Amino acid sequence: MNHELLAYQIGIGMIPRIGSINAKRLIAYCGGVEAVFKQSEKALMQIPGIGLVTARGIANQDVLDRAKREVEFIEKHGIKAYFYLDSDYPSRLKNCEDGPIVLFSKSRTNFDFNQQKIISIVGTRSITDYGIDMCNSIIEDLVNRGHGLIVVSGLAYGVDVCAHKAALRHGIPTVGVLGHGLDIMYPSVHRRVAKEMVEQGALVTDFPSESNFDRKNFIKRNRIIAGLSDATLVVESAESGGSLITADIAQSYNREVFAIPGLAKSKYSKGCNLLIKTNKAALVESAQDVEFQLGWETANSSFSQQQLSFVPDLTPDEQKVYNVIKEFGQEVIDVICFKTNMPVAKVSSILLNLEFAGLVNCRPGKVFTLARGR
Repeated sequence: MNHELLAYQIGIGMIPRIGSINAKRLIAYCGGVEAVFKQSEKALMQIPGIGLVTARGIANQDVLDRAKREVEFIEKHGIKAYFYLDSDYPSRLKNCEDGPIVLFSKSRTNFDFNQQKIISIVGTRSITDYGIDMCNSIIEDLVNRGHGLIVVSGLAYGVDVCAHKAALRHGIPTVGVLGHGLDIMYPSVHRRVAKEMVEQGALVTDFPSESNFDRKNFIKRNRIIAGLSDATLVVESAESGGSLITADIAQSYNREVFAIPGLAKSKYSKGCNLLIKTNKAALVESAQDVEFQLGWETANSSFSQQQLSFVPDLTPDEQKVYNVIKEFGQEVIDVICFKTNMPVAKVSSILLNLEFAGLVNCRPGKVFTLARGR
C-alpha cells in the first residue's frame, strides 16, 4: 500500500465543496491526484468550476493531515480503498459520472465487485408480509435456477435487511452500502447481520470514519446502490422515499428498474405501482421476470434442463398431488384435496414429503408452489 498516494486519493474527496464530478475534473486537468495539491490558487482558478473559495480549500494542506489519519484507520481495521482509476474499482461505478472517488470496503475476502450478475433490492423500511414473501421468494428462486449473483442493498430496516438476510441464507454474496463511515454501524441492531455480510460479501461506503451522521448521507449513498448493479428492484414503497430516489438514479445511469406490483390501496405498494404506471419500471412478479428482463434465462437453460430431467420416484398419490401443483405452478391445499379427491390429512402428509424431496415449496396461506427448476 502506497500510503502517501492513498492520502492524496482520500484527501481530494475531503476538500469542502468538491464533489465526485469536480474532483475527477481536477485530477484530469492537473494530470494526477497528487498534482492537484501542488497547484497554486491562481492555476486552480483557471479550471472550470473552481472558484477562489474552492481553490483556497485545495491549497489548504490540513485536509491531507486528516487523510493520513484515515489511511491509518483503514490499515488498522483491514479496510480496502478502491480509487476510481484502479483496475479493480467496480466497473459499473466507473460508468457513473458521480461515482465515488474512493470506495471503502470491508470484507474477509478479496471481494470481486465485477461479477457478471449483480442486482440491487430496495424498498420501504415498513415492509409487509407480502413484501417479505416476494423478496425472499425472488432471491430464493434466482439462486435455485442457477444464477450466481450478488445482492446489493443499504442495510436499513425493512426491505434492505430482508434482502441481505435472504442472500446470506442461500449462500450468495451480499453488499451493504452504508450512509456513514466504517467506524460505526447504523442501525446497531443489524450489527450481527453486518458481521455475517463481511464474511460472505462486503460493507462499502464512500464516507470516511468520523463522518457527521446526517440523513442526507443516506440519500447520497443511494447512487452507489444503483451504480453497483445491473438492475434495481423496488419491492415495496410508499409514494415517496429513498427507494424511489434510487430508482430514479438507476434510470439516469441507464440501468434496468423493476418494481413488484401490489394492491391499489396498499400504502406501501403505491410507489411501485406508480413506477410501473409511468413506465419507469418493468413489472416483476417472479424470478422468471427478472431473468427475462436481464436476458439471464438463455444463459442458464442448460441448468434448468438438468433440473427438469431429474424427478425422484413418486408413489401414485404423490404423483397426483405433484401434477395438480405442476398444472398451474401453484395451488392452495383445499383445491389440491378437491382435485385429488383425498382428505386434508393425507394431502398434508404428501406435501410434507414433497417438500423434503425438494419438489415443492410452501408459501404463506398454505399455498404450494413447484420448487424452481421443476
